[in-house]
Amino acid sequence: MNQNQALKILKTGVNVFLTGEPGSGKTYTINQYVDYLRSENIEPAITASTGIAATHIGGMTIHSWSGIGIKNKLTKAEINIIASHSFTRKRIAKSHVLIIDEISMLGPETLQMVDSVCREVKKNSLPFGGIQVVLVGDFFQLPPVKKVKVIDEFSQENLFEETPLKFAYDAPVWEQAEFVTCYITEQHRQDDTDLLSLLKKIRSNTFDDISLEHLENRKVDSLSIPEHAPKLYSHNIDVDSVNDRMLAKIPKEVQFFPMITKGHEALIQVMKKGCLSPECLYLKVGASVMFTKNNPKEGYVNGTLGVVEGFDRDTELPIVKMRNGREVLVSPADWLVEEDGKLKGRLTQIPLRLAWAITVHKSQGISLDEAVINLSKVFEYGQGYVAISRVKRLAGLYILGWNDLAFQVDETVLKKDQEFRQDSQRAEELFSQIPKAKIRAMELEFIKTCGG
Repeated sequence: MNQNQALKILKTGVNVFLTGEPGSGKTYTINQYVDYLRSENIEPAITASTGIAATHIGGMTIHSWSGIGIKNKLTKAEINIIASHSFTRKRIAKSHVLIIDEISMLGPETLQMVDSVCREVKKNSLPFGGIQVVLVGDFFQLPPVKKVKVIDEFSQENLFEETPLKFAYDAPVWEQAEFVTCYITEQHRQDDTDLLSLLKKIRSNTFDDISLEHLENRKVDSLSIPEHAPKLYSHNIDVDSVNDRMLAKIPKEVQFFPMITKGHEALIQVMKKGCLSPECLYLKVGASVMFTKNNPKEGYVNGTLGVVEGFDRDTELPIVKMRNGREVLVSPADWLVEEDGKLKGRLTQIPLRLAWAITVHKSQGISLDEAVINLSKVFEYGQGYVAISRVKRLAGLYILGWNDLAFQVDETVLKKDQEFRQDSQRAEELFSQIPKAKIRAMELEFIKTCGG
């Protein structure tokens, strides 16, 4: 299926799972659909499973949009409370189209909670309360993470570790919503046949000696890598090492921002491990940074990239210029742990971290002319595939090393992907048989239903 065929199906108002290989134009297709809806005076709800993904489509996280936050499950009472919250209720009540990007990183329990909240707000028993839902993503890419509660004597909520979980398509509502699969088979990021062949072999679990030879030819040592090429690592500790070294090279005065804490020391230590902003933040003019917290009012979310342009003369707070050209004075933010309405722990820090190097997780959805990649510590399916597919040509790939897991794929995803391809072919055939006049009538009826 190509982009135009997928767009035609989207316009009819059916629930859609839009998928395809990296670079196939999933985000482009969604942007085309959003432009179409807005031209008909329909404002879609644009969300994503993570903060960094939300920046790519100009939206917010599905957790924030739906009001579920970081919960793993919801009781009926909790659903009612969320649905009665004025901002959440108004946001969902006026929505007719909900887009969720990077669906591969969303667990089934989260999709179920979104469904429950939408049904309650809309007072409609249909899946997602009758809203058209468009799920976008590729399950060969990064999997979801499970939020596992860390039990301690001070708090029993909001503190988590991350472990792989099942996929969104395992949620009962996936089948109930009758998603039409649109599998885009075009390729717009890469035009390098060797790179495309390599990626297809990883995706089909047929990685062979020829694939290995291509990667061996792009292998470099740490002394031969381009200094200014973005560096992708699987672990934060490697990212921090690179960022600290790059900061030291800037011949400017360093500004220090210490984290302020309140609460029992044992709880604070646990909270620090889960906070993306460092305990000691060092910045200079010219430093590459990434925001670590959502602030829609100021125009940034967790994952937004920028450069430190200066420091405010009065407050000494950093002024960051984002990739879209907007400058923002970055004020301190709070990370809280509460229990029974009482504050148990609080961290206060500038919501930034250095970003010359980023983790593979943060790179998903980005296209790069060149990148330095280290896959020697890959620990989950999809990391190697995502990292390599960021570059446009093999000539832009500089790989430091890899382990046995780097080029493997999840067998369950491989099997499910074959089903998605078949579903997409059937959908393409079915919609091609519908007369144009009937398709147009379906489009007009959906616009009317949405109040457009």
